[in-house]
Amino acid sequence: MIIDPLRTLPGVIAAALVGPDGLPIETHGDGGDAMAAELSALRASLDRTGRRLGAGEVTRIAFTSERIEVVAVSSGDFVLGAAMARGTDTRTAQQTLARLALELGHLPRPETP
Repeated sequence: MIIDPLRTLPGVIAAALVGPDGLPIETHGDGGDAMAAELSALRASLDRTGRRLGAGEVTRIAFTSERIEVVAVSSGDFVLGAAMARGTDTRTAQQTLARLALELGHLPRPETP
């Protein structure tokens, strides 16, 4: 599966791959489904903000909360992200996400009417 390389990274507690329709394609961990839903919502909000500000397409999201750190990348209509325990070095996850994002271009796109 696409997110398998994220499963073995130190500190990863959840991961998700979200499709163009906003639904999860793959999830990992107890919070995987919730993470997929939130990544989809964040993507929609940040895309809208990017358009309104003329900033272009959002390709990377990262934030830190009291307990977790989230890093995510987008490629085309797909979003791929990992939630990690706070204090975990996110560099390896960021590199893995960037590499996996290159593979997302090979996924089938939904047909448009």
